Amino acid sequence: MDKDIAKELQERVTAACHAETPLEIIGGGSKAFLGRESQGEALQIGEHRGIVSYQPTELVITARAGTPMHDIEAVLADHRQMLPFEPPHFGAAATLGGTIACGLSGPRRPYTGAARDYVLGMTVINGSGDILRFGGQVMKNVAGFDVSRLMVGAMGTLGVQLEISLKVLPRPAQEVTLIQERTAAEALVVMNHWAGQALPLSATCYDGDHLYVRLSGAQSAVESARRRVGGDVLKTSGAFWEGIREHHHGFFAAAAPLWRLALPPATAPLSLPGKQLIEWGGAQRWLSAEMDGLKLRRQVMEAGGHAGLFRGGERDKDRFHPLPQIVSDLNRRIKHAFDPKGILNPGRMYART
Repeated sequence: MDKDIAKELQERVTAACHAETPLEIIGGGSKAFLGRESQGEALQIGEHRGIVSYQPTELVITARAGTPMHDIEAVLADHRQMLPFEPPHFGAAATLGGTIACGLSGPRRPYTGAARDYVLGMTVINGSGDILRFGGQVMKNVAGFDVSRLMVGAMGTLGVQLEISLKVLPRPAQEVTLIQERTAAEALVVMNHWAGQALPLSATCYDGDHLYVRLSGAQSAVESARRRVGGDVLKTSGAFWEGIREHHHGFFAAAAPLWRLALPPATAPLSLPGKQLIEWGGAQRWLSAEMDGLKLRRQVMEAGGHAGLFRGGERDKDRFHPLPQIVSDLNRRIKHAFDPKGILNPGRMYART
């Protein structure tokens, strides 16, 4: 850890705690559009950067929170390794801290795991200005709270990340993407059928006309699966999945608000206005439409899922699906334990009270 910068950050948080001054944690700013709008004095962590340690043979990397994602992925690529959860950047300035704080995962998520599954340890500054260390650099079973993973997706409301240790994996020896013409109903059926088979799936997507399936693994496994799945080979596989991950695909260019729906994978297509794009074997569905949030959530809940406003629309309305009261109360108690004065990214996840 860069002790000078870490000390400065700690002093800023301690002073803010004593003065009860809200702080807005800022890394690269690439994901500032997510969640509700947070207000406070800017706490810049972008200069707290650099890879602290990387052990390719141990499949572990530790880096400071302000380290650009491009730097981390370039180092991993030199050793034919990768972050298995394939995180979206949403901009060249994306940092490791922002990536983990937002907890977003890309196309591989249902087949290799989510961001939190690969966080081994973390060093953070809590809302009282204390530097806390959780976890380590090895995978092991731990009884009780796994606090490092609790920080994933907390959007900076529980602590200022300083360092993060992540598990990485080797890149697959071969990848191929196949295309099939399908209806939405057909696509959902075959995606769920494939999920129950011994196939090296690493991504699936239905864009309204075509079903895309990516196979990754040993050459023999990929070739065998290719014959079983069928379809035409997509020659621009890398660019296509990057477009899906980074929202460069034409679907995401629409001006309408973008909703993110989470549903049981086998759920039949929902009758909704606007356009939909289906990922993760049917578990993640993007909806581009002007819609009443209450009406949409009611329909999604009836199907066993939940809906959040990902981008567009009113910033402080409809962003997150309402939590059951017991879960909301638990979240607020956890927030109070880590940030008793409520100074870290206030309002980003919850409406101010």
